[in-house]
Amino acid sequence: MSKTLNKNGDRILWTGEDSKVRPKGIKLNLLILFTLLMFFFIGSSLFYVWSRIQVIQLGYEISNALKEERALTEANKKLRLEIATLKSYARIEKIAVEELRMAKPKPEQVIVIR
Repeated sequence: MSKTLNKNGDRILWTGEDSKVRPKGIKLNLLILFTLLMFFFIGSSLFYVWSRIQVIQLGYEISNALKEERALTEANKKLRLEIATLKSYARIEKIAVEELRMAKPKPEQVIVIR
């Protein structure tokens, strides 16, 4: 490094090899900063896209689960109706008389158990 005087002789300017090295260091720091910012931007963008895809995928899964719930509810209603139909006394009596050839008991054949 060397010191030089200005024309007026009152100011000292620092010149030398160090002043040439500084810009390279600044350029290197700026390059590193720019690279880090780009990695951050790309990472943030990828995370945002991934989260949006997850939201859409979960939306589809919820939609499918709701469709399945409606189908199962409908099947449950049909099965309850079938149970009520199969339990009806008129049907049971008809099967007993026609298929099993049973007859209604006489009053003296009925035994009440308490």
